[in-house]
Amino acid sequence: MDKKEIPFLTASQLSKLIEKKAVSPVEATEAYLDRIQEVDVKLNSYITVTGDQALESARRAEKEIATGVNRGPLHGVPMAVKDQFNTVGVLTTGGSSILSDNVPEEDATVITKLKSAGAVLLGKLNMSEFAMAEIYNHPYGTPRNPWDLERNPGTSSSGSGAATAAFLCASSLGEDTGGSIRGPANFSGLVGLRPSHGRVSRHGVLGGSWSMDTVGPISRSVEDAAITIQAIAGYDPKDAYTRNVPVPDYRKALTRDIQGVKMGVILERMDSPTLDPEIRETVAKAISVLGEMGALSEDTSIPLAPNAGALTMSILSVEWSNLHRKLFEENFSELDHNNKIRFLTGSIIPAQFYYKAQKIRAALRQQILDALQKVDVLVLPTGPVTAPPVESFPGIQSKEHALTGLAGRISFTGPFNLAGTPALSVPCGFSSTGMPIGLQIVGRPFEEETVLKLAYAFEQSTDWHNRRPSL
Repeated sequence: MDKKEIPFLTASQLSKLIEKKAVSPVEATEAYLDRIQEVDVKLNSYITVTGDQALESARRAEKEIATGVNRGPLHGVPMAVKDQFNTVGVLTTGGSSILSDNVPEEDATVITKLKSAGAVLLGKLNMSEFAMAEIYNHPYGTPRNPWDLERNPGTSSSGSGAATAAFLCASSLGEDTGGSIRGPANFSGLVGLRPSHGRVSRHGVLGGSWSMDTVGPISRSVEDAAITIQAIAGYDPKDAYTRNVPVPDYRKALTRDIQGVKMGVILERMDSPTLDPEIRETVAKAISVLGEMGALSEDTSIPLAPNAGALTMSILSVEWSNLHRKLFEENFSELDHNNKIRFLTGSIIPAQFYYKAQKIRAALRQQILDALQKVDVLVLPTGPVTAPPVESFPGIQSKEHALTGLAGRISFTGPFNLAGTPALSVPCGFSSTGMPIGLQIVGRPFEEETVLKLAYAFEQSTDWHNRRPSL
């Protein structure tokens, strides 16, 4: 096939062609590197492109495949990862100038797993400083949304969203604390899977919140998300928070048979005053499509869901500030304006307020788990708005601006970080301005396969995932 067309294949499609030897890993890697050089000047999605290392890995994969070695569906597939994951011998900045010379001596566990799966790493993707969303100053250039270059491509995993949507990698890894996998998926027309807390190791990942950080895929199809999570999931003795539970074959769950699956439609999110009516209508239509395929829906109440934004930011601010205290105190002047405020705020929140937030969090988690005893999944919009304009002013500009974080976007994704449940965003339509809209599907802890199954059935019955930005 035409080499220039290779980047427009999904990771799964490319994997099958590589396995059949119809496309070589070297050919695919060269095609992606060419496209990165051509397109990324507009997007700033990469901080570091590891061209030489990628080609070396591709040649190694090619030799292995030629001799009959098959490491799985990511073997020879070019991927990229958020610059939050340690990579031996490769710059890892965390999106900050403070770490501009940080070259780790050890790979993060997820990087080790990707390499073992035979994936080809193209480079490190741009992100908000120390994985905090809505920063003003991006030291490595402000990431742009391929659907509209004046808009945000996502939350802290912004580079992962931009690169994947613009066909600058076959699949990518992000990290989600309050919504930074599903946020880029929602804003950029992708599939983003935040797995259960404890499903994927965070060893070697620049952390923000011990109790909410979760690594997962940002991909162009549900199958791509399935093969990516398959490669990185599992218990890791280096991360005490991973759970030693079996990892299922996620691709086996990808059937269009969803007859009788029970969906709980979260009333507090569908009726939210912060939800754009156009998004409400689009998501309602998506739920109807699933109903036509045999899934059953019923209204479900999660009374504390609207408080999730405030809870998330209260807990995250304390944990993030304390985790990085020494580094931030020594380099305070280099921090982004908004992160200076977050660090100072997190440093002075009294212990009793953190304790109260955790108690309310426990109650919210129980509401979600109770609801999931009555239904198989919960469904809701991924966010209340489409991708907003790129931040052009530091700090909070208005009450409405503040609500976007506290009562708005984070309150749609944050409940499930607080609860530790798996949650996925899948494209379900476009706004009148041409921006993607996402449907969020939430499952029981460690039942990612149910979430993937429902998302796959919806995806295969619609064509939203086939649309391309005009870059």
